Formats: sequence, C-alpha cells, structure tokens
Amino acid sequence: MENKIKELRKLKRLSQDQLAQVCGVSRQTINAIENNKYDPSLELAFQLAEHLEVRVDELFLFRSRT
Repeated sequence: MENKIKELRKLKRLSQDQLAQVCGVSRQTINAIENNKYDPSLELAFQLAEHLEVRVDELFLFRSRT
C-alpha cells in the first residue's frame, strides 16, 4: 500500500524519530511504512493521519496487486 507519510512528515519538518515517538512506535517502523515494506495497523494508520493532520484516505493509496 503506497502512502504519503514521508512527504507530509517533511512538510511538517518532523524527523522519523519524532513521528515515531508521538505514535508510540520505533523509527524503524516509520521507515518501513514510508518505504512500503510494512502496512500499519488500523490504529497506527489513524494515529499517523492525526499527527500529520490529514484523513486516513488521504494518507494511504490502495492499489490492487492483481
């Protein structure tokens, strides 16, 4: 699932570590999500959207793999 986390995080001048801390996850988790190597839980997706001040559907783009 593609996302806009890195783009929005940089617009807000947040480091991966800062975003990770407010969401209660590791910097490595944020890195993996930004690089489309890990899909966050629904709860984490909502936390990310809240801290980046966007709706979840604006943060993530679903593309079928078929």
